[in-house]
Amino acid sequence: MRQINKVIIHCTATPENRKTTLEEVTLWHRKRGFKTIGYHYLIHLNGEVSRGRLEKDIGAHCKGYNSNSIGICYVGGCDSNFKPKDTRTYEQRHALRMLIEYLIDKYKGVTIHGHYEFSNKSCPSFNIKDL
Repeated sequence: MRQINKVIIHCTATPENRKTTLEEVTLWHRKRGFKTIGYHYLIHLNGEVSRGRLEKDIGAHCKGYNSNSIGICYVGGCDSNFKPKDTRTYEQRHALRMLIEYLIDKYKGVTIHGHYEFSNKSCPSFNIKDL
């Protein structure tokens, strides 16, 4: 079993209200050379949560931190001009909170982070303190 001590939140960096499927994100990651989607979870516009990689499997979502983290990604994160924007729907906000609560309970002592804390990116386009 992996030692999980971080949950890292991401966005797909797609425009507001643009539906994006698990299969589409998986294809993007395969084109980058990953064996499959790099995230463990993907949260859709309607709040539905899709499982990507199994939690027991190392992700491919945050260089240098994949072995000890779970990666969650929500669909969105950009305005129509692809500038960073918190585009989370009410349903996505709720699903993200519920998923984080589940992971905090499952992995005692885990800390929650935005991708921007580990990379020179705006991802996930909101301040993690505003969860």
